[in-house]
Amino acid sequence: MGARRALVVALAVAAAGCGGGEKPKSELPAAPDNLKFSTPDFKPGAAIPAKFTCDGGGKPPTLVWREVPQGAVELVLVVEDPDADGTFTHWTAYGIPAFTLAGLAPNGQFPAGTKNGKNSAGKDGWTPPCPPGGDDPHHYTFALYALKEATGLENGATPEQVTAKLKGAMGRGTFTGTYQRE
Repeated sequence: MGARRALVVALAVAAAGCGGGEKPKSELPAAPDNLKFSTPDFKPGAAIPAKFTCDGGGKPPTLVWREVPQGAVELVLVVEDPDADGTFTHWTAYGIPAFTLAGLAPNGQFPAGTKNGKNSAGKDGWTPPCPPGGDDPHHYTFALYALKEATGLENGATPEQVTAKLKGAMGRGTFTGTYQRE
C-alpha cells in the first residue's frame, strides 16, 4: 500500500508541473513604460498569425512606435520567448534612430543604419516563432527600448551583449503575442 501511495503522490506532483502553474516571465531589464509600441498585425496578447511563424512565410510583423522620450538617441528591439527551454531570443535590432518621436518598420524593415544581432538560432535578424508541436501556447515578448546613449554595437552582437546595453534605459514599450503549433 505504501508503494501505491508513493506512486499516486509522484503522479500528482508530475501532473502539477505539466501545464499548470505560472509561465516563465520575460527577464528583460525594467524601464519606464512610456513608449507606445505595437503592431497592426495582431492585438496585444492575441495569437500571432501563422504567416509570421515557421508554419507560414515567417516574415516579421510590422512594428509601430510613438512618444519616444525626449533626449533618446537610439532605440533597441528585443523579441524573446520565455516559454522556451531557456529563454529564446528571436530578434535583436539596434542603432534604430530615435530622432523622431514616431516610427514605422513595415514588415520588420527598420530605417537605414539599423543593425541586427544574433538570435538564439545563431542567425542575424528575425527567427519566426516555431514552438514544439503539442506545447501550450508560447508567449513572445516584443520590447522596444529608448536609450540616451548609443550602444556602439556592431552587426551580429549576441543577445547578451544587446540586453547588457538596456540597463538604465529612458523608456520602453512592450506587447506580447502567443503562438501554438498543433
